[in-house]
Amino acid sequence: MSLRQFNPRRNRRRGIAPGANRLLLTTLFTTIALQISYPLLDGDALRLVTLITVYCAAAAMLLHALYSYGNRYFFTYLIVTFIFGFLIEEIGVRTSWPFGQYEYSDSLGIKLSHVPLVVPFAWIMMVHPVLVAARRVTSNWAFLYGGLLLMTWDLFLDPQMVSAGRWSWKFDGAHVPFQPEIPLSNAAGWLLSGMAIVGILHLALPRERRKQAASSMAVDIFLAWTWFAGVIGNIFFFHRPAIGLAVGTIFLLAFLPYLFARSVTGE
Repeated sequence: MSLRQFNPRRNRRRGIAPGANRLLLTTLFTTIALQISYPLLDGDALRLVTLITVYCAAAAMLLHALYSYGNRYFFTYLIVTFIFGFLIEEIGVRTSWPFGQYEYSDSLGIKLSHVPLVVPFAWIMMVHPVLVAARRVTSNWAFLYGGLLLMTWDLFLDPQMVSAGRWSWKFDGAHVPFQPEIPLSNAAGWLLSGMAIVGILHLALPRERRKQAASSMAVDIFLAWTWFAGVIGNIFFFHRPAIGLAVGTIFLLAFLPYLFARSVTGE
């Protein structure tokens, strides 16, 4: 009789190699360190740090995608999200749909047609952690939860970038509460486009993690940091306490289902 009958093999997921884990965490914490420097910088230094931060954050999330879900997920996610992010922004700049009438300044660097190259990488930075969270919370409604979380994230991002002169809006209708420079149509556009990209990726990408996979810690840290930095930054550094409190509350309410799901299911 085999000893395995008394000691059955457990299907436990192992962590990634130490070197890979160091690379992932170094990239993630470099992103956070760069964001911490925002209030200390201005002018061209701030512009460069903004660009580097987006590329660094995108790299961190791509590393997590690769280490957690494998090559197929990595390449499909990279290609689909880049193309979607570019096309939806190109359509937005050209037609004012679905976000409203806006344009990007030259401060964001090289442009592909009307869209700075860095912008699709911002989508790559944001969508992977949101997709991971949405899949953990729900299966059938991942697109809806993901769209809501992306919209909430943008409520932090847009006023900061508009204030820095990275893009600008033209409108004469309703605006986002406490954000008079940003039209309400932008929030609706992010909800719709967020639902679309999360829905597409939810159907297209593998759901099962690798047996030797990175934990969800990098996603947890990045989402939690986004909330914390948005609240603290707006209240104490960007002189917009209403945004910090209001959007911080909305983001936290949207984030709580994921935190609860993580506490219940663990890895």
